[in-house]
Amino acid sequence: MSLLVDGKMQADWLDAEREAGEFVRQESRFRNWVTRDGSPGPSGQGGFRAEPGRYHLYVSLACPWAHRTLIFRRLKGLEKAVGVSVVHPWMGPEGWAFSAYPGATPDAINGTGHLHEIYTRADPGYSGIVTVPVLWDTQRETIVNNESSEIIRMLNAAFDACGASGPDFYPEPLRPAIDAVNERVYAEVNNGVYRAGFAATQSAHERAVKRLFEALDWLEARLARQRYLVGATLTEADWRLFTTLVRFDAVYHTHFKCNVRRLVDYPNLWDWTRELYQVPGVAETVNMDHIKRHYYTSHPELNPRGLIPVGPELDFTAPAGRG
Repeated sequence: MSLLVDGKMQADWLDAEREAGEFVRQESRFRNWVTRDGSPGPSGQGGFRAEPGRYHLYVSLACPWAHRTLIFRRLKGLEKAVGVSVVHPWMGPEGWAFSAYPGATPDAINGTGHLHEIYTRADPGYSGIVTVPVLWDTQRETIVNNESSEIIRMLNAAFDACGASGPDFYPEPLRPAIDAVNERVYAEVNNGVYRAGFAATQSAHERAVKRLFEALDWLEARLARQRYLVGATLTEADWRLFTTLVRFDAVYHTHFKCNVRRLVDYPNLWDWTRELYQVPGVAETVNMDHIKRHYYTSHPELNPRGLIPVGPELDFTAPAGRG
């Protein structure tokens, strides 16, 4: 991430996200919705009708929030309808960059060198954190949305007339249960690992770690009773958790010091993670080189020498027994 104030780059994005030693994530600023007919969504303005080729995703293969959108793009069969550009895994002083690296791509739409240029094209006076994912409208030349939880719902439901296929990951009868799981998983797991890793005081770190592992224990017990997080159906709630857990042992356990237990120490969570990894198309969205290289080289305050661990050895392709 990087920080812009009135469209100008600032030195330390992390200080802007800390309060009393605790990491506090800023809310995403662009909150328009792509809809089937272009009518306004739950927030923002209208005028963003789903059309093949109109929208483009900017992502990092390292980022769990961006990873969600890549999974939905793949599982909904939208590779041809929604383009994608991938940043370099190292996040330097100017934030995410488009530069040569295996798996990274140039900015295929705007030809920029850094993601922050996309933000200032949409709003020259933008103030806030520069994050992925970004959903860009090539027609209106602006950012539609940079909130991953909303982008995946657009990909899930808005593009049916544009060739989307696959299951509905947010079915109406299950929405209350999905929302309830999402709320706790976001606060204590998805964002919880960051609260632990970027805490500025020992007490803030310990509070975050305690909540994280209480939530993981809760999820382990939940998956002992049922195949997926809200029952027998694979939903959005599962994918939102998956992108954190697939990174857990390789990054968060060590780099963010979330080391009370490993993912592999949770039989049900580990089996469930392997099952989701083995859903056709998902493995291709997981790039462990980008994941490890980003985290271990982009946060000098946590890893000053930038050394990247060789391990751990994780076999996500081992048979999962949750059928």
